[in-house]
Amino acid sequence: MNYLVAVLTDRIQAEAANIALEKEGINSTILGKGYKTADEFGLIDPKEQASKQAKFMAVWLVPFGFFAGFTFNTITGLDTFPWAGDIGNKIIGGILGAVSGALGSIVSGGGVGLVFGGGDALPYRNRLDAGKYLIVVQGSDTLTRDATRVLRRFDPENIQGYADNSNP
Repeated sequence: MNYLVAVLTDRIQAEAANIALEKEGINSTILGKGYKTADEFGLIDPKEQASKQAKFMAVWLVPFGFFAGFTFNTITGLDTFPWAGDIGNKIIGGILGAVSGALGSIVSGGGVGLVFGGGDALPYRNRLDAGKYLIVVQGSDTLTRDATRVLRRFDPENIQGYADNSNP
């Protein structure tokens, strides 16, 4: 499945482009104020992806951090908190390791999610927030080429094609 996304500056231009595509027998979807939203269309929210990735990383990093902190304290024999005793120091070391693991999951999971999770979704969401409109065409390579030819007549701000190879 191929996708073509064109960014148009106003509603009139988007409607005219949609009508021109319909005359050519090409189905399209308009995203923008008064039409489908990014969420309704299924445009990935990078912040949501980052949150999911951070939670996934925390499942592994927090227990590992506890184990690493506990082990480090055991190996080094640090007596950082004399009032806590030997076992208390090891547990505090484990807790500090778990906190470090949680921080690591936020930094690495959130960063990875923001960089890789959204792809081009964030710039498209920003354009929708700025009051612009998106025309999205889904179909074969030939269909998206025909749609590109039609949409270029409307001088879009941006036009980008994508190939979804996830479904063989």
